[in-house]
Parts: sequence; C-alpha cells; structure tokens
Amino acid sequence: MADNEIIAGLDLGTTKVCVVVAEQTDEGLDIIGIGSVPSKGLKKGVVVNIEATVQAIKAAIEQAETMAGCQISTVYAGVAGSHVRGLNKDGVAAIPNREVVADDVARVLEQAKAFPLPSDRQVLHVLPQEYIVDDQDGIREPIGMSGVRLEARVHIVTAATTSVQNIIKCAERCGLYVPEVVLEPLASADAVLSDDEKEIGVALVDIGGGTTDVIIYVNGAVVHTSVVPLGGLNLTNDIAQGLRTPVAEAERIKIKYGCASTSLVDEEETIEVPSVGGRAPRVLPRHVLCQIIEPRVEEIFAAVRHVIHETGFAEMLAAGVVVTGGSTMLDGMPEIAEQVLELPVRRGLPMGVGGLIDVVKSPAYATGVGLVKYGASKLRHAPRVHVPADVLVVPGAPLGGWGRKLGMWIKEVF
Repeated sequence: MADNEIIAGLDLGTTKVCVVVAEQTDEGLDIIGIGSVPSKGLKKGVVVNIEATVQAIKAAIEQAETMAGCQISTVYAGVAGSHVRGLNKDGVAAIPNREVVADDVARVLEQAKAFPLPSDRQVLHVLPQEYIVDDQDGIREPIGMSGVRLEARVHIVTAATTSVQNIIKCAERCGLYVPEVVLEPLASADAVLSDDEKEIGVALVDIGGGTTDVIIYVNGAVVHTSVVPLGGLNLTNDIAQGLRTPVAEAERIKIKYGCASTSLVDEEETIEVPSVGGRAPRVLPRHVLCQIIEPRVEEIFAAVRHVIHETGFAEMLAAGVVVTGGSTMLDGMPEIAEQVLELPVRRGLPMGVGGLIDVVKSPAYATGVGLVKYGASKLRHAPRVHVPADVLVVPGAPLGGWGRKLGMWIKEVF
C-alpha cells in the first residue's frame, strides 16, 4: 500500500449520515476527519428520498473534507435494512494439479454462490467459514495443500438490488466513486470486535435508528446475519407520544436524560418537557421517561434473543454479546441486555485506529470506522499506481481528485 493513502467510509443511517476519513500510514490507520449530519432521506436503513439523501451526503462530505484538509472522491458505502438476507452454502470443486492454488479457491467460492437468486436481489459478500480438502476439515487457508477435492463452507449475504443501486446513485450524484458497498454490521464488527471474541463465539448487536442488525461469529467466521426492524427511532416515537412532546424534543430528551433501566434513576430527579401547540412546558420525574424507554429496549433485546436462539448458535457464544450503534449510548443498555439475553454483554467502541480516536470513540461511529478499516484491508492488495507527488488522490476511483483537478483546468483553459 502506498504511503499516506486516504480512505473514506460513508455510513448512511436512518437518523444520521456519517463520513469518516482515515489516512493509512506506516504505523497504521489514523482517523483524520469526520462529518455527521441528520439524515432525512432514509427509512429503516433504505433510501426513500434521493434528493434529501444527496444533500445530506454533500454536507457530511464537506464537513469531513474541511476537518481532514483533503478532497474525497472515493467512499466505501455501508448498506443495511430489512432487505438484507444471510444464508449458509457449500461449494465443491476438483483440484486439477493435486495442489490447491488461488484459482481453485476462486472457483469453489464461485460455485458456492451459484444458486438461484431472484432478479431483484444480488450477492453482497461471500464470507468463507472453512475449507475442506478431501476429508480434512477446519482449514482456514487451503492454498498449497495437497488433495483432489476442495470444498468450501461460506456465509452469503444478499441484498435488494434497487436498495444497493440507490445508495450508489446518491453517492455518484455527489461526485463520489463507490468501489464496494459493504454490509454495515460486518463493518461494525471489524471496528469493535477482537479476534479472540470472533474465535470463541460472539454476537454483535448494532442498534441503529431504524433497524437492529445482528451478526454472529463462531470459530472466527460469520455464521449468521439478520435484521430486526426496530431501532432508536422507536424509542423516540414512544417518548414523543408518552410525554406528548414534539419528536425533535423527544430525541433531545432521550439523548440528554434517557436511561434504559429505571432502577438506575433517582426517583427525586426531574426533567422539563416542552409541550405541543404552544402550551407551557411541564416538569416530570425522570423515572417516568425511563418507564417509557425500558419496555421498548426489552422488546428489542427479546427480538434479538429470539434470533440468536433460532440460529442454534446460542450455546456457542462464549464471548457473549457486544452491543454497539448510537442507541446503545443510553445508560443501562448493557445491563438490560444482560437480563434479557442471559449472556455477558459489553458496549462496543471502535478500536485499532489512531488519530482522532477521542472523537470516534463512541458506538455511534462504529460503522464509519469499520468501513475505513474494511477499505484499508482491500487496498493492501490493490496494485500501486504512480501519481505526481504534488497531487492528492483517493485510491480506488477511476480518476479521483487528480481527475477532478485536470477537468477543472481543461474547462478554465478551453
């Protein structure tokens, strides 16, 4: 990988659009810029208003570019939503030369994803779980091994083609190139889970604004992905209705005073709640707010528990559950999760990066940081391209920042 390359991740969420910019140095990955703006063009993780989404992306990109002091032309975009599906498949291929080479691995992975898929769906990821050479199973890296038959067990993630294309379209309308669309919980897992946790079994629960994503790792590989159609917005709407206050005020109250567990709140503590229709604000006990939040949080984790037990991997999660996402910043969230899931739970924060770590050390930035880590891992295997020393290029784009500058110069001259 070239020195000091720039990688950007675009997290398109239901409540916020976030751009994280990182610089790849010899020491590792440094976060150098962040842009985050409210999102109004998405619902439950899916684009429902192209123009509003484009405006939000432009605003977030501008913030990130200003902070990072560079131009962004390539982004790794995240995708989520109830349209995402995960399934486990097997693939088998012969080993012509009696020794496994890269082409054999590519063929067996292609064979694994060669199953009937509706025309409105596409494969996002083929994630290897293990390889089997003849009768030897549990192989992580089969290249170089001797045998005549190669089998692969993989987890395949599919998504609605229209949802993926709409994300790419929004980014392209902002002048951005998207080399790859990445499953958001997969990116979040890259940011907040350790290799040890993935190895001994862990479930990541990413609670966003519109949906809750669940991804399960066993023996270091993804074995299950699914989406629960509940998220932080459900909490906000419950508060708005329960306290009879505008939605914007409900969101502010949730962030400032919210707590997932009533037992953690002092009964004497009070909060001021704005009213609707010009009525005077009211003063209410804080535990009333928590009594509204707690049942909904329990419902979300009850749905997650159902998902985990349905997969059959519940007994294999020795590392328990890691919760992340903006909604998990509420006090008491891990405690309620432990009660409902009956597993050890911790709150996941982005790790393994440098730079503006104090800024991104929040569950809200887990997906954004994960996207740049994913992009960095991809670029390690990309061919190096020679560019003039005084030109800043974001790798991956056909023309990048250099192409933009050239285009602007041609327009000015001619």
